[in-house]
Amino acid sequence: MYDRVLPVGFLLGILLFLIYFVTVSAPLHFPSATYVKVAKGQSFEQVALMLEEREIIRSAKVFSVVARVYGVKEDIMSGEYFFSEPITVLDVARRLMRGHFELIPLKITIPEGFSARQMATLLAKKIPDFDGEAFYEQAKAKEGYLFPDTYFFLPGTEPEKVIGILEENFRRQTNDPKVQEALKKSGKTLREVVIMASLLEKEAAKTEDRRMVAGILWKRISIGMPLQVDAVFPYIIGKNTFDLTRADLKVDSPYNTYKYKGLPVGPIANPGLDSMVAAMTPVKSNYIFYLTDMQSKFHFSVTYAQHLANQKKYLP
Repeated sequence: MYDRVLPVGFLLGILLFLIYFVTVSAPLHFPSATYVKVAKGQSFEQVALMLEEREIIRSAKVFSVVARVYGVKEDIMSGEYFFSEPITVLDVARRLMRGHFELIPLKITIPEGFSARQMATLLAKKIPDFDGEAFYEQAKAKEGYLFPDTYFFLPGTEPEKVIGILEENFRRQTNDPKVQEALKKSGKTLREVVIMASLLEKEAAKTEDRRMVAGILWKRISIGMPLQVDAVFPYIIGKNTFDLTRADLKVDSPYNTYKYKGLPVGPIANPGLDSMVAAMTPVKSNYIFYLTDMQSKFHFSVTYAQHLANQKKYLP
């Protein structure tokens, strides 16, 4: 009798293991350290099939049975879930029911001078399932007022929330009493300062150079001279200074500082505080022209003839 029970028990154990392996255990190719987004409005069936396709679970049908046991079917919480390692279908169901996202904030640094388009590309690379195009469509109208800084965003953060955080930081930075005092002394509006600062971000990297260039550009505006800033063309047509043609300089755009006098109609990037301060505290000089050589060193001149001489001397 004992000899018969042992094989039966052994076979039963194997059967139970196979049932567990096929139904409850994590798939062999479970994608560890991965993010899975459960979108708002997604049906239970859609979520189950998505989990099966992503190999988070072995079977959508088994998941449905387990979910009923946990009472999950109508209560799956939407959001971004992080799976650091393989877990059973039971644990997947439990996490979805309780909204255990297990997310770690992502540290993202947005460089000063990034445009809304560049921000969208960066955020789409750094934040799992981030909709870069949706961000850009909402952010492009706020160009210049999305403060570049280091942020911590949770995976799954929606574009509108990211934009709100960037805008709030801009308001906080510019509402600083010292910044407000500098703005008042400059005699410029915040809009004018932001536009000028966006140009300075692209024209110069050092504070002293930015302040010198700011003085020259404000002077050009005051004497009715076009700004003639090449930095607008990457924003308009995607071309850098050394790729521009004479035809490019004539492109009809309200951002074209060769065709239209004064400041562009809006910022071409999102400036940092240093560029904004430089725009508010320009260095006064007799210079009207400037250029940078191949080592990014600035050379200033009073007359156009001197400027042409500098071009021959310092540019290839």
